[in-house]
Amino acid sequence: MNRIPVILDGDPGHDDAIAWVLAFAHPEAFEILGAVSVSGNAILTKTTYNMLRILTLLGATDIPAAAGAERPLCGEPSPAPSVHGQSGLDGPVLPEPGFSLCGLSGVELMTELLRESREPVTLAPTGPLTDVAALFLAHPELKAKIGRISLMGGGLLSGNWTPAAEFNILVDPEAAKVVFESGVPITMAGLDVTQRAYVTPEEFEKIRAVGGEVARVVADWLEFFYGYHRALGYPGATLHDPVAVAALLRPEIMTTRELYVQVETCGEFCRGATVGDFYSRSGKTPNVTAILDIDRPAFVELILDAVRFYK
Repeated sequence: MNRIPVILDGDPGHDDAIAWVLAFAHPEAFEILGAVSVSGNAILTKTTYNMLRILTLLGATDIPAAAGAERPLCGEPSPAPSVHGQSGLDGPVLPEPGFSLCGLSGVELMTELLRESREPVTLAPTGPLTDVAALFLAHPELKAKIGRISLMGGGLLSGNWTPAAEFNILVDPEAAKVVFESGVPITMAGLDVTQRAYVTPEEFEKIRAVGGEVARVVADWLEFFYGYHRALGYPGATLHDPVAVAALLRPEIMTTRELYVQVETCGEFCRGATVGDFYSRSGKTPNVTAILDIDRPAFVELILDAVRFYK
């Protein structure tokens, strides 16, 4: 199996963190080239600190890491402490960073990694799409170096931050529009599937029972994250971001549909909405492989296998 070169980009975030746990647990499938933080769930200083602590926990201190965009292309940051806590990653105590940022900006690091790669690179953004859009605006020629973008964002039927918009897209819809219109193949893990990708409290304990520091931390992250979801009536903690990584590992456990999807940037009620053309009314060629369903038990087993890797 040929390894997929991957650049991680996120705003960790409990579910971003678990997505990265999943990614680094599969060195046979992924060559992780680098990691970039972005403002989203928390301000950039916090997401960058969280990124370094997560990578230290996972023993991934040998990859270059960079701080990305401090604010959206338009507007101001919109952190979500009600979901992820004041730190952006509240819950268990994590190790302090065991290494430093590489000294490049997020766009500079992605540019360097793309130019150096001999193989098409997959981008896996699990936060607002500001960094990816900034890359495309600065270096449109590098789109040809990208094989696919597997992202978490949007929702074709509803939102979670407004009735119409999902958080990652709503934070920077202008950036999302740039990315969705880029012509690069996109796999979209939106709310349509990610709200089905939950882990129950009983499954938290199965993860904890694996033993080891990573299993304990992941179980504690899930416990904290479930506090938000429990109040909304969910049966478990919804792991939105790991679906974008799982789609690269186990596409066979997912149901997908090719769609043309556009991003609303101007609507009074629908700013940030991802509008799918289910009935081909636009006449435009699909630009997105939209994930619509998932084999939840198989997804949970994938998370369990990941924490076993670190044991």
